[in-house]
Amino acid sequence: MPVETDSPERARPEPIRAVPVRHPGRWVAVAVIGVLVAMFVHLLVTNKAFNWSFMVDEMFRPPIMAGVRGSIALLLTAMLIGIVLGVVIAVMRLSENPILRGVAWAYTWFFRAVPRLVLAILFGNLGILWARIEFGLPFDRQIGALFGVDDFEARLFGFSAVDILTGFVAGMLALGLSEAAYMAEIVRAGIQSVDEGQTEAAQALGMKRSQILRRIVLPQAMRVIVPPTGNETIAMLKDTSLVAFVPVSMELFFQLRAVGSRTFQVFPMLVAATIWYLLLTSVLLVGQYYLERHFSKGVRRSGRARTRLRGVAAESGGTTGKAGGA
Repeated sequence: MPVETDSPERARPEPIRAVPVRHPGRWVAVAVIGVLVAMFVHLLVTNKAFNWSFMVDEMFRPPIMAGVRGSIALLLTAMLIGIVLGVVIAVMRLSENPILRGVAWAYTWFFRAVPRLVLAILFGNLGILWARIEFGLPFDRQIGALFGVDDFEARLFGFSAVDILTGFVAGMLALGLSEAAYMAEIVRAGIQSVDEGQTEAAQALGMKRSQILRRIVLPQAMRVIVPPTGNETIAMLKDTSLVAFVPVSMELFFQLRAVGSRTFQVFPMLVAATIWYLLLTSVLLVGQYYLERHFSKGVRRSGRARTRLRGVAAESGGTTGKAGGA
């Protein structure tokens, strides 16, 4: 016969009184930053050394705008050389040919080791080495002397080094060849980020190595390549100011510095250069954002799909668990 026992009801616990975590350090940081910002704004408004009226009047004049166009042209040509040559060097680094690998390694080693300012000045003085740059049979005079033929020349055409190696060309080559070394490492990392199964599947379909690289590997590697390439482009925009020491007259920093030296208003023109580079960099940042969003479409879709699948699995597991418990 069962014995009935009186079990007292368990008392309900009191509701938890949640107290928000206090962050006094944040308020101290906000106060310090607010004071610093107020001091900076006060400096901009009250200090006459900025000479805002003179700066605004000078920074949009025709010579300055020509310098802006020259800097943009230098940026585009140098990045074009850097990207195209960087892809070639990256493929050479990944080649099975030890000679190609060695040449590519030596190229990246040299151009990553030498500062771009030194390269720009060096390329600006290459005219010291050659009076003319000519194309034809290499070592033609030495070959003629070997066979007893005096004054033998097998040169098709040539140019004066002064006419070819202008300041703009020298700066473009220095920046472009230097950029190619960095782009080679970026492209190589992007290619190696693609799963090898993609290449094996393409080879099983009978695709050539060039087709695999162009149609399979590089499109998938762009997701890894684009962000650092955008950063390199922004860095290249700032490095165009280095060619002012070649010198290149049709360049933004050269023109602004010339105005400051001529009018003895050096500091306002330096501030104007800062504003111009901020504006141009902001435009490049917008372009980089849309490029990254374009090349990461598949990744975002796959990530959202995985999230939805995990949600469905969790809901199914929860329903099953409830049904089993019932």
